[in-house]
Amino acid sequence: MTSVTATAAGNEGSLRIRWADMGPFIALGVVVLIGTLINSSFVADTNIANVVTRSAFIAIIAVGATFVISSGGLDLSVGSMMAFVTGIMILTMNRLEPSMGANAILVGAGVGLLVGALCGLLNGLIVTVGKIEPFIATLGTMGIFRALITWMSDGGSIPIDRALRDPYRPVYFGNVLGIPVPVLITLVVVLIGAFVLYRTKYGRRCMAAGSNAEVARFSGVSVAKVRTTAFVIQGLCVATAAICYIPRLGAATPTTGQLWELQVITAVVIGGTALRGGKARIWGTVAGALILEVIANLMVLSNMVSEYLVAAVQGVIIILAMLAHRFMK
Repeated sequence: MTSVTATAAGNEGSLRIRWADMGPFIALGVVVLIGTLINSSFVADTNIANVVTRSAFIAIIAVGATFVISSGGLDLSVGSMMAFVTGIMILTMNRLEPSMGANAILVGAGVGLLVGALCGLLNGLIVTVGKIEPFIATLGTMGIFRALITWMSDGGSIPIDRALRDPYRPVYFGNVLGIPVPVLITLVVVLIGAFVLYRTKYGRRCMAAGSNAEVARFSGVSVAKVRTTAFVIQGLCVATAAICYIPRLGAATPTTGQLWELQVITAVVIGGTALRGGKARIWGTVAGALILEVIANLMVLSNMVSEYLVAAVQGVIIILAMLAHRFMK
């Protein structure tokens, strides 16, 4: 092969990779265009702000899932973990409010981050030390977390104290320079996640562990440590989403976060992260989360498909995304 041919082949390869990376954003643009044509109310400022803000929860959790999946793992417990962490946070804040006032919110947030990290650590240790498949391990903890929040709420709900609702409200309903606070928090999480994944030694080891665990071990990478850390990151992301979520409904219930694991995995897969590990796309994950929320919003605004079929549509999307990955491969 001549140098010219090699250069052309290299340019062609880079162009193909570039188009593949742009896929989620092109898909998002197409969905937004369709939404604009279907219903003019879709492009209203209030609706766009609502869509972007509502997608923040899935986007934040999906950033953590990108680490887990790219390292060769899978976490089915994120929805149940979300409910459990939310319940713990509200109980903590309610208990401390009489003596600490609004400062109880800060303590509750710290407790939520700690509990989220511990939940992630539990999942990671079961997978790496217990050597149980991530699918089975997190399926088990999914049931545990969901049962715990049901027990804590006695099958009902755990509302936040009325005295804390007003000071906590800006975390979801507030904005900075016109940008909703949850969107800003999401941006911070995404920027940190992108830096860690693409610019640090851990990020490279994470993808190496997911690409080929045996080769990574021979290269001196502690695969168990890398994967456990990924689950801890996932737990921290779940807790961060819980911090943003509480002011929205003001309570934790046994159904909080139900089926969020489906949305999170779908967002990650749509975004271009390989479900078998070794390849991660943080910004694509964000685009995937936005695509899901835009589609759900369109189903509400139009009468073409019942809004009760949102989960069914998301299931179809993840199957199509996997078929597309296989076809492209």
